Amino acid sequence: MKEIFNFLTLNDEKSNSWKITWFFVLIAYVFSVGLRFIYIETVDKIKLFYWHGQLMINNPDGYFYAQGARDILEKKVGYLAPVHTLASQLTAFFASFLHLPLDTVILYIPGFLGSLVVIPVVLIGRALGSSFVGFLAALLSGIAWSYYHRTMFGYYDTDMLVVTLPTFAVWAVLWSLKNKDLKFFFLAPIIEIFMLDWHGGLYNIANGIFIMTFIYVLYLKFIKKEDVFKESLFLLFLIIPLIPSISSLLKYFLVFILWGGLFIVKDNVKKLDKNYFLWIVLAVYVILIAFPWIEAILHTGYFNRNTEIEMSDIHYFSVVNTVREAGHIGWNVMVHRISGSWIGLILGVIGYILLAIRYPVILISLPMVVLGFFAMRGGLRFTIFAVPFMALGDAYIVYLIGKGISKIFINEIVGKISKYIIALILMGGIIYPNYKQIVVYIMPTVLNKNEVVVLEKLKHISNRNDFAMSWWDYGYPIRYYADVKTFVDGGRHSGNYDFPVSFALSRPELASRNMTVLDAYYTDLTDKTHKKFDIVKFIMKKYHIKSMDEVEPFLSHKISLPQIKENIYYVLPLRMFNIFPTVSVFSSLDLKTGKVHQHFYAFANNFIKNGAIVKLSDGIILDLSKGVIFLGNRSIPMKKLAIVGYRKDGSLMKEIKNFNSKGLDVIYLASYHKWFVVDDFYYNSTFFQLFIFQNTQRLFEPVIITPYVKIYKLVK
Repeated sequence: MKEIFNFLTLNDEKSNSWKITWFFVLIAYVFSVGLRFIYIETVDKIKLFYWHGQLMINNPDGYFYAQGARDILEKKVGYLAPVHTLASQLTAFFASFLHLPLDTVILYIPGFLGSLVVIPVVLIGRALGSSFVGFLAALLSGIAWSYYHRTMFGYYDTDMLVVTLPTFAVWAVLWSLKNKDLKFFFLAPIIEIFMLDWHGGLYNIANGIFIMTFIYVLYLKFIKKEDVFKESLFLLFLIIPLIPSISSLLKYFLVFILWGGLFIVKDNVKKLDKNYFLWIVLAVYVILIAFPWIEAILHTGYFNRNTEIEMSDIHYFSVVNTVREAGHIGWNVMVHRISGSWIGLILGVIGYILLAIRYPVILISLPMVVLGFFAMRGGLRFTIFAVPFMALGDAYIVYLIGKGISKIFINEIVGKISKYIIALILMGGIIYPNYKQIVVYIMPTVLNKNEVVVLEKLKHISNRNDFAMSWWDYGYPIRYYADVKTFVDGGRHSGNYDFPVSFALSRPELASRNMTVLDAYYTDLTDKTHKKFDIVKFIMKKYHIKSMDEVEPFLSHKISLPQIKENIYYVLPLRMFNIFPTVSVFSSLDLKTGKVHQHFYAFANNFIKNGAIVKLSDGIILDLSKGVIFLGNRSIPMKKLAIVGYRKDGSLMKEIKNFNSKGLDVIYLASYHKWFVVDDFYYNSTFFQLFIFQNTQRLFEPVIITPYVKIYKLVK
């Protein structure tokens, strides 16, 4: 047993010198950043991805923080601009300090900051006994499948530090517990306070770190029979970042007051009753932290995935069901996103377990590992949290294999060298699938050049207080490039906000106009009064409507509308056709029950045309001469056939042929080579009527019309 224990021990004294440790950090960092330039080289010739000579970012949420950074640099505050967030402030600082264009900074900062994860990973290896093991883990951590995806160049978001900071916190806890020295006790809480300012969602990890640290202290007290008084004092430090409803500045102050106070009165502290101090700390935690935290966790959307969100008696559709990264994933996806391969994850899990057996203190990282595996329920966004510690498991396993093989060499020097070479080669095998994925992974930019040029034109003809009506996927980019207000975006997209926007885009134009004016009026009102936004209740109260069933029929007629000063622009991108069924579902439901109404929508870019017969890529067959649509074994009458295209001068030409009084409608966009098979709901929608047919019904004025984006101004 002792031999096994010794074999599992990390005791690389030479690799633990600080010079070698920081050399490992430098190599791992350069490796991580360097591989990220593969993406830049790959998309270099795709000119549609560039604006003003600069590659654009590929994450829509990034434009939220980019807006904040822009406004900081321009010394103004735009609509919902996050000028007080650390991400925007840090970005603005780098742009100002380095004298670089903001678009350049937001492109490259995710890769340079995201690669900093190698630092705490190497330091954790050193704290456990081997900087070399930490180095091997860092090589994988920086470029593992999911971590690369969310920290690649262009993926500008808080994700660039969302794993690095809690990994630093884990290291700080390990370091403090290993040294048992008061002078290090401030590190972990300071890091945690900063990380909670960076992203409030990391609170669960900070809380988990406290819980696992407390369990480890219990292990030391009852299993190892050690004096845990210093560890109990350290737990007090870890409580401070978790205290709710106080400012970060006050938390920093409390940490340094406690830290300084312990140095001043440390002789008197030793006189405290050590037998009860740990339980006093636990009582403080339970009262201040535990109960509110558990209640909040149980009420998150990830544990309550209803089809709709209830606001009193009104049911709205829940956005969590339409966000891909928040959806359930399978084992295969999770495995590859964490380690790049099945063998990588299996070895990582085995290595992590062995590491926990030999060094139980590593279980302090368990909250991050659990959160990573929670991705199967919570969505693929969570896989990144398990990456550093599965990488440590991989590194530990290959190190042990190298250590075992090295024993067969008679020459001691050859044996020592072979241990490192074998471990490095084996780790290279685990890293390789992740490298292959980086080479083939091409992430398109959020918008292309043809779309951005339209938004820039809108910026010059609009006012900052004007509204843009578009779906929330485009909210942040519209605010960044056009500098106008939006109704919904990547943060303001709960069901009650999405309902009026979905309604405006998917209903006929008169109903759309009425809803949009009311949405603008009540959005401004609630922004000023900070009241809860519920458009349906507002409308019912204002117009004395008794039943929710009467709201849509009421809005379908000409009504008296409140006066609004702002102009409202409908921003309709071509790409919204890809998601329009999702857009419409937010208002295609019974508000009393939440039951979703089904509508028919199919479109195809690929097709085979043989005379009057058109075979679409999804198996639908159209008989254009007889006006029949074949869906598998069923035949459905074709109600209308609309063929729409553009002449050489850019003017619209359309031909509409009526076949039957009922059935499905067929639209062919000749200039785009797109076929649509839809019911009347979609055919009559404002989005279809404005983008495809350019029917304004004198309710809208065309402002900017291009094949890629069409912008109309609502007639007030």
